[in-house]
Amino acid sequence: MGRSKVALARCDTYDPDAVYEAVRKGLDLIGGISSLVKSGERIVVKPNVLCGTNPEKGVSTHPSVFRAVGMLLEESGARVSFGDSPSSAGAEGHMRRAGLRQVADEMGIELADFDRGRTVSHKDSLLIKSFVIANGVLDSDGLVSLPKLKAHPLVRFTGAVKNQFGCVPGLLKKQYHVQLPDPYDFAKMLVDLNTLTKPRFCVMDGIVAMEGNGPRSGKLKNLNALLFSRDPIALDAMACRIINLDPEVVPTSKLGEEAGLGTYRSENIELVGDRIESFVCPDFDVIRTPPDHFSGRRARALIRYPLSERPAIDRMKCTNCGTCIKMCPVDPKAVDWRKGAESKPPIHNYDRCIRCYCCQESCPEGAIAAQSTLLGKLFYRIYDKAAVVWTSLSLS
Repeated sequence: MGRSKVALARCDTYDPDAVYEAVRKGLDLIGGISSLVKSGERIVVKPNVLCGTNPEKGVSTHPSVFRAVGMLLEESGARVSFGDSPSSAGAEGHMRRAGLRQVADEMGIELADFDRGRTVSHKDSLLIKSFVIANGVLDSDGLVSLPKLKAHPLVRFTGAVKNQFGCVPGLLKKQYHVQLPDPYDFAKMLVDLNTLTKPRFCVMDGIVAMEGNGPRSGKLKNLNALLFSRDPIALDAMACRIINLDPEVVPTSKLGEEAGLGTYRSENIELVGDRIESFVCPDFDVIRTPPDHFSGRRARALIRYPLSERPAIDRMKCTNCGTCIKMCPVDPKAVDWRKGAESKPPIHNYDRCIRCYCCQESCPEGAIAAQSTLLGKLFYRIYDKAAVVWTSLSLS
């Protein structure tokens, strides 16, 4: 495998002109827009729109980044459309609330169909042999991915690879959470999606990132970075290093390399542009331990004897809106009203919970977060101390 190129460009504002110059610089560093798309090609741009919220909340790819990429694609002669499939139905409304539809209308960029899709086989996959892919992706000649740099409790970090999950239309995404409760199986599915959709290149919005209780309700963190690559695994690996997260903790890293999607190893990545040391944020709030496996007997044991993190509701923040219940993919629900009383916050039934964090992602109040149990904290504290003792004995 040859070395993958990742470009870093500093940009400390969302001013449209400044972002355009930074994006042009970054794309030039990985070969230039003319080497990435051809004149006349139908290119669909996929920003990250978990849900339609004000751009200043940092949940979605910022409209200025979308505008800059769209302008450069149009200047290259490409026929540009855009879209995403948010966590709830009605992509157009989400795009407008995220400020993307207005920019697209100004530029004459059409909204592609991400609400419906067609079944496509994927014989060379790691796990999933067929997907329903959005019509907007299938009807294009190429996909350009615009992820947003955010923390995530399930896979620790959401970036270039996970952004393609939005190529699956609407509520069909829920079935993967139910069928693939193990984070590593879920990661295989994400890798399969990428090897199927084959993004031409990725531009990651890390000007303002989200730490802590991401991908919707975390705290905003200025990283002043835009990242560019044709290799989504390498791009995510460099983003991980910026936020002081070992790329091997992110399940898609090794699996993506295994599938030939890219590389996460520093020695196989050529960094160009601004120096990565100037972006590194050592105190970025993100879970730095690998996800637990949840499959077979071990999954049932971990759920019954809770050692791992799980979603928990802050009763002081909860407004009893019921969004978490609606978004829970399991049946019967793992989060529901207590005895049908909608006047009080819902509660989790952890015997049913598959730790998909759909409830946490969708909560509009930021009232749900990943929480370690007391038993889990005690267990891992003892485990860490035992590991230190074992290492000392091994070296003596």
